[in-house]
Amino acid sequence: MLLEELKWRGMYHDAMPGTAEHLASAAPVSGYIGFDPTAASLHIGNLATIMLLVHLQRAGHRPVALVGGATGMIGDPSGKSAERNLLDETTLRANQAGIRAQLEKFLEFNDSPTGAVLVNNYDWFKDFSFLQFLRDVGKHLTVNYMMAKDSVKRRIGGGEEGPSAGGSEGISYTEFSYQLLQGYDFFHLYQHLGCTLQMGASDQWGNITTGTELIRRLTDGQGKAYALTGQLITKADGTKYGKSETGTVWLDPALTSPYQFYQFFLNSKDEDAPRLIRVFTLLGQAEIEALEAEHAQAPHLRLLQKALAREVTIRVHSEAAYEAAVAASQVLFGGGDLAALDEATLLDVFAGEPQLPITPAQLAETDVATLLSDTTGGQVFPSKGEARKMMQNGGLSLNGQKISNPQQPAAELPLLLGKYLVVKKGKKHYLLKAGN
Repeated sequence: MLLEELKWRGMYHDAMPGTAEHLASAAPVSGYIGFDPTAASLHIGNLATIMLLVHLQRAGHRPVALVGGATGMIGDPSGKSAERNLLDETTLRANQAGIRAQLEKFLEFNDSPTGAVLVNNYDWFKDFSFLQFLRDVGKHLTVNYMMAKDSVKRRIGGGEEGPSAGGSEGISYTEFSYQLLQGYDFFHLYQHLGCTLQMGASDQWGNITTGTELIRRLTDGQGKAYALTGQLITKADGTKYGKSETGTVWLDPALTSPYQFYQFFLNSKDEDAPRLIRVFTLLGQAEIEALEAEHAQAPHLRLLQKALAREVTIRVHSEAAYEAAVAASQVLFGGGDLAALDEATLLDVFAGEPQLPITPAQLAETDVATLLSDTTGGQVFPSKGEARKMMQNGGLSLNGQKISNPQQPAAELPLLLGKYLVVKKGKKHYLLKAGN
């Protein structure tokens, strides 16, 4: 069953009473999750909620992915300390197209009873007048009910979280209304798609239960709807998961390259990897436990991290992208073919290494020892003598080839892509770029 699957994976947080029984009913249950379209791509922080939909579909139910074209114009106050920027409809539509393409890598969209459905709440809000919404929807929930939600209380102020403590600056009516709009989304899907379950991360509990209450009130107590939340994914130290040293890790390869994406998961800490592999992959319990046992015998081989990075990179990008990322990773350890890397990947691989400019004229006029000392301002070697010593001891390679002759003309060196020279000095790398 769905709940048991989520529990052993550490993905389950809470559910309304009766949810397990409802999911055990004979007919497929339609359950939805909303996705914020205020960025052109989803990120790995969204992956845990995507996986909730994946497991819902695998359990024989129908996943509904709601792209918030209307609510994305407002912004959800949950987990936020300040008002977000509002986006125009054209930008939101473009973002929605990218999100759909990403969801299609995880969910089966078809016309079967369990086929995934994508909806956009702008389609039912665009012609809904403000007065009509207040009359038909707003009157069913009290301000007291809405203010009792944690996401609102944290933003209204007072106590340790108030403005006087340097925290929240309050909440606008725009964001205050968000839970009412999300609640109506649930009601609309209940009416038109028979959707009786809303899922999300644990910080969405208040918004989700607003929807279940609105369904009850708008149907004179006859409507039954349920809520299910998953755990927020955090690192072992309690910090939010989903960001690298360079920022958010996106699912779009134009924003986060497959190599960077693969490296992010490969570099997961040992204490985080067991949880991450349960949440972000579809590997079974026995297989994961076997991997954990192997990993415990030889942690330095990073078997858990490699399995995690492989599964997620293939799912989000492709097997070819995964293999290219592995090949690029091997470059740093001397086992990869530098010449096989395209320019973007080459720059990704050496993004954290010193990058030094040189000119074609400098290459033409000097030897290797001078190039790596005087010409580069002593940044690779402080002197030609040290450069010669390193080469004579076999500790220097250029573009993957050992260099032993300090007097070799630099002009004879084959440049990668016609302009790059990768210097490996012991375990340290430098990237030299000639010209533009």
